[in-house]
Amino acid sequence: MRAVLHCIEVENFKSYRGKQMIGPLKPFTAVIGPNGSGKSNFMDAISFVMGEKTSSLRVKRLSDLIHGASVGNPIASRASVTAIFRMEDGSERHFTRTVQGSSSEHRFNREPVSSNVYLQELEKLGINAKAKNFLVFQGAVESIAMKNPKERTILFEEISGSGNLKDEYEKLKSEMLKAEEETQFTYQKKKGIAAERKEAKLEKEEAEKYQRLKDDLADKQVELQLFRLFHNQKEIERLEDEFRRKQTEIEKIEKKKEKAEEILKEKKKESGKASREYAKIEQEIRENEVEMNRKRPTFIKAKERVAHVKKKLESAHKSLSQAQKAHDAHEEDIRVLQQEMEAVEAKRLEYEEQIAGESQSQGRDVHLEENQVQEYNRLKEEAGKRSAMCLQQLDSVNREQKSDQDRLDNEGRKRSEIENKMRQKGHEKDEALKRSQKLSEHIRVSEKALEEQLALRTALTSDVGSSKEQVQSIQKELEQITEQLGDARVDKHEDSRRKKKQEIVENFKRLFPGVFDRMINMCEPIHKKFNMAITKVLGKYMEAIVVDTEKTARQCIQYLKEQMLEPETFLPLDYIQAKPLKERLRNIKEPKNVRLLFDVLHYQPLEIKRAVLFATNNALVCDTPEDAMKVAYEIEPHHRYDAVALDGTFYQKSGIISGGSLDLARKAKRWDEKQMSQLKSRKEELTEKLRESMKKSRQESELNTIDSQIKGLETRLKFSRGDREKTLKQIDDLDRELQTLKTQLEEYGPRIDEIEHSMEVRDRKLDQLKEKLNSVEDDVFADFCASIGVANIRQYEERELRTQQERAKRRMEYEDQKNRILNQLDFEKTRDTKDNVLRWERAVQDDEDALESAKQAEQKQLQEIDKDMRELDRLKAERLNKKSEVDAFDELIGKARREVGAIAKDIQAAQKQVTSLESKVEQRKAERHSLLKQCKMEDIVIPMLRGNMEDIAAEGGDTFEDTSSAATSMNTTQQMYDRESRIQLDYRQLNDDYKDLDEADEIKKRGDKLQRAINSLMDTIQRIQAPNMKAMQKLDLAREKLQETNEEFDTARKKAKKTKQSFEKVKKDRHDRFMDCFEHVSNEIDGIYKHLAKNQSAQAFLGPENPEEPYLDGINYNCVAPGKRFQPMSNLSGGEKTVAALALLFAIHSYQPAPFFVLDEIDAALDNTNIGKVASYIREKTSSLQTIVISLKEEFYSHADALIGICPDAGECLVSKVLTFDLTQFQTHLDESER
Repeated sequence: MRAVLHCIEVENFKSYRGKQMIGPLKPFTAVIGPNGSGKSNFMDAISFVMGEKTSSLRVKRLSDLIHGASVGNPIASRASVTAIFRMEDGSERHFTRTVQGSSSEHRFNREPVSSNVYLQELEKLGINAKAKNFLVFQGAVESIAMKNPKERTILFEEISGSGNLKDEYEKLKSEMLKAEEETQFTYQKKKGIAAERKEAKLEKEEAEKYQRLKDDLADKQVELQLFRLFHNQKEIERLEDEFRRKQTEIEKIEKKKEKAEEILKEKKKESGKASREYAKIEQEIRENEVEMNRKRPTFIKAKERVAHVKKKLESAHKSLSQAQKAHDAHEEDIRVLQQEMEAVEAKRLEYEEQIAGESQSQGRDVHLEENQVQEYNRLKEEAGKRSAMCLQQLDSVNREQKSDQDRLDNEGRKRSEIENKMRQKGHEKDEALKRSQKLSEHIRVSEKALEEQLALRTALTSDVGSSKEQVQSIQKELEQITEQLGDARVDKHEDSRRKKKQEIVENFKRLFPGVFDRMINMCEPIHKKFNMAITKVLGKYMEAIVVDTEKTARQCIQYLKEQMLEPETFLPLDYIQAKPLKERLRNIKEPKNVRLLFDVLHYQPLEIKRAVLFATNNALVCDTPEDAMKVAYEIEPHHRYDAVALDGTFYQKSGIISGGSLDLARKAKRWDEKQMSQLKSRKEELTEKLRESMKKSRQESELNTIDSQIKGLETRLKFSRGDREKTLKQIDDLDRELQTLKTQLEEYGPRIDEIEHSMEVRDRKLDQLKEKLNSVEDDVFADFCASIGVANIRQYEERELRTQQERAKRRMEYEDQKNRILNQLDFEKTRDTKDNVLRWERAVQDDEDALESAKQAEQKQLQEIDKDMRELDRLKAERLNKKSEVDAFDELIGKARREVGAIAKDIQAAQKQVTSLESKVEQRKAERHSLLKQCKMEDIVIPMLRGNMEDIAAEGGDTFEDTSSAATSMNTTQQMYDRESRIQLDYRQLNDDYKDLDEADEIKKRGDKLQRAINSLMDTIQRIQAPNMKAMQKLDLAREKLQETNEEFDTARKKAKKTKQSFEKVKKDRHDRFMDCFEHVSNEIDGIYKHLAKNQSAQAFLGPENPEEPYLDGINYNCVAPGKRFQPMSNLSGGEKTVAALALLFAIHSYQPAPFFVLDEIDAALDNTNIGKVASYIREKTSSLQTIVISLKEEFYSHADALIGICPDAGECLVSKVLTFDLTQFQTHLDESER
């Protein structure tokens, strides 16, 4: 019966205060209102009354649904929502859900009911609260479109109800698979038992055939053993006769050896005395070399001192020579200046004499009378007046000429001073150049000496450095070896005993080729931590001697008897029974670090592997005693193992437990003691190397001397280079000063030329003025000159005045030359070059004295070294003579040793023959024993005339014991052979053809023939694979087991069939439910999508990923929007996704539809066109579907039948007011407007 949601009644629910009736609800109702007004609370009210969980109502607790609880002030203690449905027959059904405190109450038609009954009543109306098939929350539309295939499958399972069968489906599927596995297991078991029954039948037949072959084999074995024992006895008798003859021959050779050993002993005594004397000479040579090494640095220092003083003296001689040359040049300069002074003075005197002579030769001068003088002065005054203008000009020109003359004299004086300075600087430069050359030569010599010293130091440093490093390395290794020797000390008695035991092994190796060595000498733990454990397990086999065969072991035992030596344990590789390694024991994971004892041993040579396997016997080594006990007794229920801890605690599989002890720790040290001989040899070798290295390291004092000389040379070079640099800098400064002076001197030339040119021009002007003046004077003095008898007045005046002027000028020139020479003489005399000569003469004398002293010191050291060298040569010659003497003794000893060795070889050869014979006898007896023992062990009954099978001894172990029981073991063996020799066998059963054979080849061929016959029988028996003699019992047991297995198989098969039927039923039910929903939605969705899109080209389709069981995998949903090609859902626009989601929602809702459909703001992502399409679709479905939409868009809610307006009432707590508006009355006008 179809129901319609008529109205919703809320009371104090969230923002709805008091009791409010919302409705009536039309087929297409729109809820509108501003944001925050309570529209979503209306959705929550519908969800709440339809049974939705609290988590989906946007609250944490049920009590938060009461109005005012959100602000901590609930107005009531309860809140409720009632949904009123109106049925087709006009009746109503009321669903009420009430919140009171933290619980909720359900009422149906105002009667309290349980939540399950409440939900069942809702389901009758088509409302599935779990699937939420009646509402779409805000923002959920697009998420539905974007669900992944698996999420879409879950949605379909909820809608279809197939998800309710999921747990039962998986449970039955698991039971079905388990039952099928049990069925398969019992089937395979049945096949196996059937095969066992068939095999048992065959075994019964083979057992009868096998017994017949064994009887034939026993007869052949008796015949073979009698044949071998007969010829073994014949060979023993022959070898014993040969053995007695060889013993007599050895006694004769041993007497000869005793005499030769006496001679050897005497020669060794004489050689020892000569060797001691030789060693004493060697010691004296070493002491002499030490003394020479001590003196050599002093001699080298003295020699270097002589070389240094010689170089210093040579340098002083050169400096003295240069100083003397400079002094001689200085004296020569002074002498030349003095000569110039004398020459100038002589010229001045000569000029004075010349003046006096001229005055006398010219006679009396013109003398004027008084009146003539007055007349002369008057005329002169008159001439002056008449030539006043000219005189003024002449006076002016003369003054200018005088001024230029003074300038010319001043420039000339300055030029002379610069020339003097240049000469002085030139002398200084020459001195500096000489000093620079001397310093360069000194530096060259010093650098050469420094190179020589550096090369010598490098060589000595290399020797001393390498020897130091070698000394340190040797000393460090010696310390380690000494420490190791100290740690590994044993008492002398124990050491001596072990040496003797090792000598025994060496004798065995020399006498018997098949002897390897003691076990401890051929094995070594991979790490010291295993020493105690290995020592504990090996026990008596640590000192055991490994040999190749039992025969070799018996030869060695016989040797021990003859030499009256302590008994030993032997491990013959062909005799001991070594168990193979159990590979699975290498894979033990728990406890950790469990290893086979065999794996923690290094052994050489590889041939002794069998002996190592025998001694270790698959024993396991563990870290702790607890681990060892667990491995020995607990790791496998039915097997025990020998296990030993690192501390020596040993758990044997027999149940015996033995712990570590001090004696065990002492024995464990034997692994270290075997290195002692190697350490001692290495110590002697290192001591000799240390002695040689110390000789080189003693050259360090000589190296120190060279270092000090190098430092001295470097210091002198440093100062000499500095001095040279200063001197070169001084030369550069002098060059610059000379260049400056030269530049200045060049500047004076043009200035002087300019002045002289100016004076020449002025001289011509003076001549012109003088001519004018002379003309005036000639006119004034014409009569006067005639009266005194001169041509003109100037003749009188010039003769008197010019003579005086010329004489004054000449005297001034001589005076200037004398002053210049005196200045140079004063300058030269200030340069004291004699003191420099005296200083270098003293330096030469001091160096000559120092050289003489250094030569004397060198000669003294040389004499001491020559004395030591002569003594060393004498000792070496004496050592050579003594060495010849020692070599002569060594030759005699070698000869005696060779003679003793030759006799010893003869004895050894004879002993080898005896030993070989004895060994052959022992081997034959051992072969006889082995044959008899084999017969006893293999139950081969041999006929006997005397004795029985019980007289054949059975050995208690696989080895020849040593320590305290070894001697007893050998005596027991001999007694065993003696007892077995008394057994008399009955050879009558043996064919005479077998008895008459003498050649070894014939015996071997006949024995091989018998053995081949036996082998053939044994091969036949082995091919039968030792049939089970209890085959009948096995056959009966197989029949019983087959019957039981058949019953088990039938039971398992029935169980599997039953579980499969149950599973298939649930599977079909789940599949039908799911596919019923899926096919309905799949058929509807395309039409709905076309209807929504208003376009027939639009497509929407669903597809399961797993067609057979679609609920196990995803469901794909794809849409093709109108006018577009196919593309993934994620690439569609927001509006297209919303339309696609709505198509899916409407299609799902059409399957078991709820009476109403609530949609919250599904138009949020739609444009106006799509809003119109969706609204139109909803309008068209109002006849079959009641739709309630919450919308904010007028384009959408304008198509509704009724509007529910929700508005907020502002306050401390939001209060929602509800208004209802019926739009159906306007529908006619709307239709007309549309038309």
